[in-house]
Parts: sequence; structure tokens; C-alpha cells
Amino acid sequence: MKLRTFAVTLAIASKLAAQSNLTAPAVLTIEQAIQEAIANNLDLAAEKLNVSVAETREITARMRPNPVLTVSGQTLNIIGARYSPATPLGPNQLNIHTDFPFERGHKLEQRVALANQEKSLAELGVREVMRQVIASVQNAFVDVQQAKQDLSLSQENLKSLENMVAINESRLKAGALALVELDRSRVAAMQYRAAVQQAQLQLDQAKIQLQQVMGRKVRTTNLEVQGALRNDFVSDSQDELGRLALVRRPDYLGNQQSQARSRADLRLQLANGKVDYTIGTEFTRQSAWGISGNSVGIYFSMPLRVFSRNQGEIARAQREITLAGARVNALEASIQAEVDKAYRQCMVSRQLLTNIETEMLAKARSVRDTTEYSYKRGEASLVEYLDAQRAFNDAMQTANDARASYARSLYWIDTVSGATVSGS
Repeated sequence: MKLRTFAVTLAIASKLAAQSNLTAPAVLTIEQAIQEAIANNLDLAAEKLNVSVAETREITARMRPNPVLTVSGQTLNIIGARYSPATPLGPNQLNIHTDFPFERGHKLEQRVALANQEKSLAELGVREVMRQVIASVQNAFVDVQQAKQDLSLSQENLKSLENMVAINESRLKAGALALVELDRSRVAAMQYRAAVQQAQLQLDQAKIQLQQVMGRKVRTTNLEVQGALRNDFVSDSQDELGRLALVRRPDYLGNQQSQARSRADLRLQLANGKVDYTIGTEFTRQSAWGISGNSVGIYFSMPLRVFSRNQGEIARAQREITLAGARVNALEASIQAEVDKAYRQCMVSRQLLTNIETEMLAKARSVRDTTEYSYKRGEASLVEYLDAQRAFNDAMQTANDARASYARSLYWIDTVSGATVSGS
């Protein structure tokens, strides 16, 4: 009864929480987004099932071959035939035969070793999918952060233009401004109002995309992300990042594990090439004419490896070792190229962002503020003010893009170096 009450209470609480998510903004950090994506991602859930499948293979690998019991009856007098020296019939005979197979070549140990390698390979597959999921969430989160900054910039520009329109309306009433000048400022304000709507649309789309990669079935634009764009420094050198990638990347470790798995498979196939023995015991009872007797027999059997000695499977396992080694080398070269590109992009993005923030932004804002002050005093034309406003908007937009690009490059370095799953 208590469990049922708790379940009902939990269901009601979940329903109320879901309803509140539709009405109240949900504040989300990037860590929370990643955890939710890991919990909800269907590809990751499917990959985790491979680990369960590998665990069942471990159980099968530990099983020894079963003994075989054979019970037979021979020359049974079930149709009323008479035994006599003139007939080929013999006495009734009952046989109970048991065969016990004995594996050679440590087949059991080699099967278990192969199953363990396959389980480790499945676990690395889970970590690789997790690495890709985390990278998708990080990119989507940065998109939302950038869209928020773009919307804030558009709203700031619109507010400035609307303030200028109000001033021009007052100047028109005082007879100090022509109507065409007021109309020009109103048109400019309308353009910035459209820019705000476009920026809001991009933000809403970015939020929906973020919730999609998080695995949410019900998505809403009533979502707020918390935290500034990432702006830290890369402490490791390019060579060190390349070394760390080969130590932490699940896909590279998976290729190495695949090579180890192929070696374990080769050892198993070599063991399967060894001849197994079968020891049998038999109990026989004969009876006829009121006379009966029992006997016991022992048997030994083994296959004669005249044709098949498991050559095909041994050759296959050897080729797979070579193939796995080639894949390891190819992926290592690819990872080094990824690290080089990520590191180069990060350094360039950092330098570009530094130049923009130290040189461009302050000048663009100063020109805009000075031109706005001059326009209000009648010392600058509306065209000059709008040009300064557009130049300021372009500079701020470039800065927003540079901040987002640098944040993405930092996350990209974490992805290519395997830092996001190094503690998994």
C-alpha cells in the first residue's frame, strides 16, 4: 500500500513538473544538458545493450561440453519370435552408453579470454558514442549562447534607434527637423525591429535543436541556458594533445582492443585445431531363456584430422590481426590530423578574438556614441549616424561570432583529445 501511494505521488509530481516546464523558464547548465543527453540518447542506450550481450557471451564461453547419454535396446523379442540355434536372433540386450568429451589446447580458457576482449570492445563502443553525444550537446549549447548574444545586440540596436525616433519626433514638432528625416529614422527602426524578430527566431530554433540532441520528446522555447561562453586557455601543447588523444580516445582504444580481440581469436582457433578426446563407458545387460548377464565396456574416440585442421579459421584470424593493425595506424594518422586542425583553429580563433576585443570593439562603440551625440546636436547627418550604428553592429556581431568560434574550438580540442570521456 505504501509503495502504491508513493508511486501515485511520484506520478503526480512528475506531471506537475512537466506542466511547470511549459509555463516557467527552465535554467539549464551545460553539465545538466550533457547528463540529460547521456540519459536519454537512444543510440547510446542501444550501444549499452552490446555490453549486456557481451556479458551473456562470457557466460556461454565458460560452459564446458556436456556428456552424452545413449540408451539402446537390441534384438528385443517384441513380436513373439522364438530363439533357437536355427534363427539368427540373439538374447535381449540393453545398452547404456555415456560419452565424456575432454577438450585439449586450453579451449575453455581461450573462449573466456575472447569473450572478455569482446566485452571490453563493447564498453569502448559505449564511450565512443558518449564522446559524440557530448560533442553534439556542446555545439548546440554554444549555438544557444551565441543566439542569446545576437538577440541582446539586436535589442540594444533597436532601443537606440527607437530613442532616436522619439527625439526626431520632438524635433519635428519644434520645427527643427524635416519630415523626411523622421521617416528615414522610422524606416531604420523598422529594419532593426525585423532584425530582433529574426534573432528571436534563431534563438528559438537553437533551443529546440539543443533539446533535440538532449533527447527531449517535448520541446519548448521557454528555456534559459546558464553560463558564459567558454573562454579559457589551452594549457597543453599540440604534441601533448596528440599523445593524450592516443591514450584517451575510445575509438582509437577500440581499434587497439579489436586487434587484441583478433589475437585472442587466433589463439582460440589454434586451440580449436587441437584434437579433442572422448572417453565412453557402457553397461550392457543380456537376457534369454531365463538366463541373464551384465557386462561393462570402456571406449576411446578421437577425430582423425586428415582433411580439416581448422586451417580456414586460423588464416581468417591471422588476416583480421593484420586488418586491425592497419586500422589502428590509419586512425592514429587521422587523429593526429584532427588534433592539428583543432589546435590550429583554437589558436587562430583566440588571436582573432583578442584583436577584436582589444582594438575593434572600443573604437566602434566610440564612433557610434560620438556620432550619436553629434547627430543629437545637429552636427552630423542621419546617414552618418546610421552608418556608425551599422559599423558598431557589424563589429559586435563579429565579436559574438569570434567568441562562439573560440568556445567551439575549445570544446573541439576536448573532443579530439578524448578529454570529455577520460574519466568515464
